[in-house]
Parts: sequence; structure tokens; C-alpha cells
Amino acid sequence: IERKALLLMYLPNHVKTKVPVFLHFNFQGNQTVSSDPDIIPSQYSDRPRGNQASRWPVEKIIDAGYGLATIHYFDLFTDSKDRYAESILALFGHPSEGDIPADGGQAIAAWAWGYSRVMDYLETDWQVDASKIILMGHSRLGKTSLWVGATDPRFAIVISNESGCGGAALSRRQVGETVNRINHAFPHWFCKNFRRYNKKEGELPIDQHELLALIAPRPLYVASAEEDRWSDPKGEFLSTAYAGEVYKLYGMKGLETTTMPTVNMPIMNRVAYHNRTGVHDVTDFDWENYIKFADKWLK
Repeated sequence: IERKALLLMYLPNHVKTKVPVFLHFNFQGNQTVSSDPDIIPSQYSDRPRGNQASRWPVEKIIDAGYGLATIHYFDLFTDSKDRYAESILALFGHPSEGDIPADGGQAIAAWAWGYSRVMDYLETDWQVDASKIILMGHSRLGKTSLWVGATDPRFAIVISNESGCGGAALSRRQVGETVNRINHAFPHWFCKNFRRYNKKEGELPIDQHELLALIAPRPLYVASAEEDRWSDPKGEFLSTAYAGEVYKLYGMKGLETTTMPTVNMPIMNRVAYHNRTGVHDVTDFDWENYIKFADKWLK
């Protein structure tokens, strides 16, 4: 058996050297990133062309000298508890949930594996500077990007956009989406062992700041949205602040504060954070700051 994933990549023509690239998977199919008629639609998507273009300021990214690479996340695991057989987990002898051990990864691990396989490809592309790949994920893919950042040190910068429970937010706070809620709504995302802590967050031996700390010493950016209560902005901020203690061991600056910053005022050290106005989404404000952060650490 085999699985295929379709990679869409934009590279700037005006840059004459190898370029840094933002790698960010999409939710609705490659064709939804832009109204560009030349994009080949993703295999598991019939969504209209340009349907999510507001989340993908392609020209802004290109003009800043960066490439953009994306895959429809369904190519790796169709986001459903009944679709294991179609996922890449079937390649590893796990065609159903029952075949996965209690400590075995599920959908988030599958998407993470996919991010690393794209990195394998980018390392072979003569137009790409594979030492300057910026890993980004939004929402459930923000959870994924943090896991990839912790487990695959090849990524130069890691960005989590509103990743919430199981991502950047502290589970023990039990604000917004909780461990119990997420495991019931999305039983296919995390390993089965995580269910032991449903309504027992206080018994967790770790919390999400320790996941963030595993990305050190590489630059880390965590972002929240003021109206995205489900993702617990304060929990995301505190987790990011606590992770900074490990960056200090490397002589680098974390957020240097445990006081939530003013809305739309990013803190941009080796560890960065912002809480913007608005809802759960990816906006131009987010991208403008991710580009500034990449400029700061890669140029």
C-alpha cells in the first residue's frame, strides 16, 4: 500500500539565492489557498478555488523574500475517527484505532510525520535554503507544529497560531477547551493514554510549557486571539512565558514577563508572543509579525 501527498509551493522570482520557506499545512485543499487557476486541487477536497485565500497572503510572503509550501492535511490523515485505513498510519500496521497501542500516536502524530517528510523533500530542492524552514500551524495544526518542533530539530523557527488545548495552552488551568472535552470530541487526535487525564488535569505529570521548552534554543512564536476563549489566550501566554526559563539556560531572552501584554502588541525576543484582536483565524496581522520574526532571526 502507499499514500501520496500533493505539495504546493510558491517561491519568489526576485531572490537570486536559495530562499527560506514557510511550511504551513492547509485545512481545505491546496486549491483553496489562492484563486490561481494553475493549482492542482487536492485529492480529498472539492472546496472552491480560493476559498481560504484570506488566510494565505501569498504575495506578501513572496514580496518579503520567503517561499510558501503547503499540503492538505487530509493527505496524511482524513480528520475523522473512522478513517484510519486511509491514513498514513495504515502504512505502519495501524489501519484502525484498535490496532494502535495506548502510547501510540494518532492523527496529530500522522500530520507531524507529514511535516517532517516535506522537510525531507525541501532538503533536496536546490531553490530552497533547508536550514531556514519556518514551521507554522494553526489550531489543530498548531498543536502539530509544536510537536514537530520538539521532535524534529531541522526546523529553524516554530510558530503556533491559536493551538489551544494540547498545543500551547496549559492543560491544568482547565479554561476553554479541556482535556476531557478534546478527547471526547476528537478521540483520534492524541494517544489513548491522554484519556487517563479526562477531568484529572491536576494529575498530569507534565504541562504544555514543557513541550514548548523542548523547542529551545530555536526561535519560538506563540500567538493567541482575544475572542478565541476556547484556546485560552492567557494559558497560551503563561505556557510561553514559563518555557522561556529553558531559553535562559542558553543565554537567550524569553518573554521576560508573566504579565499578559496589551492586545496587538507583540513581544518579540527569542521567544515571541502576541494576542491580537478578533477570533480564531489566521490574519494579515499574524503573518506580518511572523515575517518580522523570521527576518529578525534568519536574515
